[in-house]
Amino acid sequence: MAKKFILIPDSFKGTMSSAEVCAIMHGQIARFYPEAQTVSVPVADGGEGTVDAFLTALGGERVSCRVAGPFGQPVDAYYGVVNGDTAVVEVASCAGLPLADGRLDPRTATTYGVGELVAHAVGRGCRKIIVGLGGSCTNDAGAGMAAALGTKFFDHDGADFVPAGGTLENVERVDCSEAGRFLEGVSVTAMCDIDNPLYGAEGAACVFAPQKGADEAMVVELDEGLKHMAGVIRDCFGADVSTMPGGGAAGGMGAGMKAFLGAELRPGIQAVLDTVRFGELLKGADLVFTGEGRLDSQSMRGKVVIGVAERARGTGVPVVAVVGDAGEGAEQSYERGVTAVFPINRVAVPYEEAKLRSRDDLGRTVGDILRLLRRTGF
Repeated sequence: MAKKFILIPDSFKGTMSSAEVCAIMHGQIARFYPEAQTVSVPVADGGEGTVDAFLTALGGERVSCRVAGPFGQPVDAYYGVVNGDTAVVEVASCAGLPLADGRLDPRTATTYGVGELVAHAVGRGCRKIIVGLGGSCTNDAGAGMAAALGTKFFDHDGADFVPAGGTLENVERVDCSEAGRFLEGVSVTAMCDIDNPLYGAEGAACVFAPQKGADEAMVVELDEGLKHMAGVIRDCFGADVSTMPGGGAAGGMGAGMKAFLGAELRPGIQAVLDTVRFGELLKGADLVFTGEGRLDSQSMRGKVVIGVAERARGTGVPVVAVVGDAGEGAEQSYERGVTAVFPINRVAVPYEEAKLRSRDDLGRTVGDILRLLRRTGF
């Protein structure tokens, strides 16, 4: 009977996209098990490439539309529609760091365009929205996004405005009633692979704003704005988002999505596994290949390999992790459902040299695994 393989790797950051990893693995499977059924599910973490990963895995439609960019200028952005009624939106599509190249300024950058993408998808009849929070250049706690969906932000004089990172401290009151009516019957999920809180030493501004162009003084200003917004959210909605894991994602957008849209924050891999109906894919499977650039103790916090292994655990389907590098703590993955870990490093060379041969090394490593399996009668 023909074997069934499931390929569900993350990208190997800086070297191979998840789709490339799937293609290389598939090529080796075709060599050793030419009659096998191979199901490829490339995974992205919520940043750039998330929409394409979902479309590659599930098929569907790529929808283009013109929305506001990070500084209000019109940009051509897109989202994906899968499973008929599920829209996958990337923050990076219209509020990503590359769009702010040469003009990095998290005080004025906005997520308004993200809200426009969501509104467009809802207008097309999508009832499930998945938003990938990776790669933003913003620090507005998702206020711009919420404003585009009808949320009103009022200042001390009662005037409504669209806050950005540098004006969050001017928000006195928030009214989500219009947005609530627009999103009635729509479920919103945020893909988030960090657990940083909204503000403080580990928060959005202190940890991520410097790479978005903030100097030390601006980091303090932005952090104070996020802290102020948390207080407004508490006063208006009775919700405490100050310590919520993932609240600091995308410049505080994790907290904003929860507060303003009632979104559920989930690790990216969990949202992916649900959407691709991984439990159904596992039926009849003989082996799962997964992987990521580096497997170590940090991976245990809900990254791709561990998410896949925990879902497959108990089904009897072995999970093999092929990784760029296995660091300290990688052995903990066995307790989480991984059957075996195989790093692709084949020679002792620096990373800058290793990445140049990573595609060949991945192919050879997967080939060696399959060669052994074939020999043992698998």
